[in-house]
Amino acid sequence: MSYWLVKSEPFKYSWDQFVKDKITHWDGVRNYAARNNLRSMKKGEKVLFYHSNEGVEIIGIAQVVKEAYQDPTTSDEAWVVVDLKPVKRLKKTVPLTIIKSDARLASMALVKLSRLSVQPVTEEEWETVMELANEKK
Repeated sequence: MSYWLVKSEPFKYSWDQFVKDKITHWDGVRNYAARNNLRSMKKGEKVLFYHSNEGVEIIGIAQVVKEAYQDPTTSDEAWVVVDLKPVKRLKKTVPLTIIKSDARLASMALVKLSRLSVQPVTEEEWETVMELANEKK
């Protein structure tokens, strides 16, 4: 199983709106690396939901409920979406400042490839974020 992180500016699509919607397709991705990450997502995989620009923090956990299919916002077949559902809001959000200051996360795509909107997360990074969010078992 792989883990992922998706970014959204709260004024465009917030965690609270995501929870109200109960499910959404992750559309509008126009970066090839991010698109390839969407194509790699599998049903059941967990996804960190990150508020970018405002808040600048990991706020919740989502799950892939439908694998990649044609992005309905464009007729260009190169672009895809996945369907996500919210699983839970984190007990404690994890701000970017904390992520950047934790040596265990120094290689995380969020730190190294900060502009990429859909990113892979390693199992070790996932577990570290869960620990920082007080979500450890």
